[in-house]
Amino acid sequence: MIYTVTLNPALDKTVEIPSFTTDGVNRITSIRTDPGGKGINVSKVVAALGSTSRALGILGGSTGQMISEALSGLNMTCDFLPVEGNTRINLKVVDPIAHTSTEINEPGVPVDPATLQSLLDHLLKLLRHNDIVVLAGSLPVNAPADTYRVWGDACREKGAKVILDSDGAGMVEGVKAKPFLIKPNSEELSHLMGRALDSQQELTAAASLGVPEYRVEEQGPDHRKEFSAFVSVGGDTLGRGDGRTKKEAEQKAAEAALRYQAALIQHVNNAIIATDRSGKITSWNDRSEERRVG
Repeated sequence: MIYTVTLNPALDKTVEIPSFTTDGVNRITSIRTDPGGKGINVSKVVAALGSTSRALGILGGSTGQMISEALSGLNMTCDFLPVEGNTRINLKVVDPIAHTSTEINEPGVPVDPATLQSLLDHLLKLLRHNDIVVLAGSLPVNAPADTYRVWGDACREKGAKVILDSDGAGMVEGVKAKPFLIKPNSEELSHLMGRALDSQQELTAAASLGVPEYRVEEQGPDHRKEFSAFVSVGGDTLGRGDGRTKKEAEQKAAEAALRYQAALIQHVNNAIIATDRSGKITSWNDRSEERRVG
C-alpha cells in the first residue's frame, strides 16, 4: 500500500496575467484551483496511473473542505485529520508573454505536537511490512524541525519504505532517518551538500555520493586557530578541508569529496534522485547502478 503524508497542504490557485507587473493594475485572463501539497500531488499521480493510495494529512476550515471535496472523486482514500483554522491558499501568477511564473505561498495553519502525534499514531496502526510512505512538502507552522526524522524512524521500524521530498530543515533532518529514497532538486541537493552545485557533473557526483556527515576539529593555539573538516558517508571519509573558519573548512572538505566522487562513483545504501528546478530528473542512483539522464 502507498501512503502519502501532506502535513501542510494547500489549495493551489493559478492565475494567468499577460504582461504581469508590480506596483500597478493587473487583469486576470484565466483562473483555476487545484488541491495541492506534494503528498497530495503524489496520490493524484498514483490515481492517474491507475493505482490506489491512501492520502493522510491535516485539513482545516472551508479551504480544507474544498480540498477534500476535490479529491473525493479520485481513485484514492482520503484520511485527513481536521484542525482549527483554514488550510492555506497558494497563488501562482503565470505570465504567458514574459514566460514567468511567480509563486506566493501562505505559511499555513499552526499545528500542535499532539495533533502531529495523533496522525503519526494513526499511520503506524495502518502500516504493514514493505508498505511505502511518502513524506512530502513543507512542515506546518510550529512543527519541530525534526518531524520528518521522527516520522521516518517510526515508519522504518514498522518495515515500511520511506520516500522523502522536502526542503530546508525538513530535508536536512529527514535524511537522518535514512529514508529509502529522497528527491531533492538542484537547490535542495546543494543545501544538503553545504555548497553550491553549479554544473551537471557536480550534481551527478553529489547525487551518487549520498548524504554527507561533517566533523570539524580545531587545530593550533587560540591566536592561530585553524579548523579541519572531514566529510564522510557511511563511515568512510571522502574529503578533508582546512580553513581559518569552520565554514571555509567544511566547504573545502565538500569540494574534495565531490572531486573524489566525480572520479569514482561509489554505491550508497539509499537511492537518491536529483532533479533540476523544473522537476526533470537529471540523475539517479540505487544500490546497483548509477545513471545520468540527458
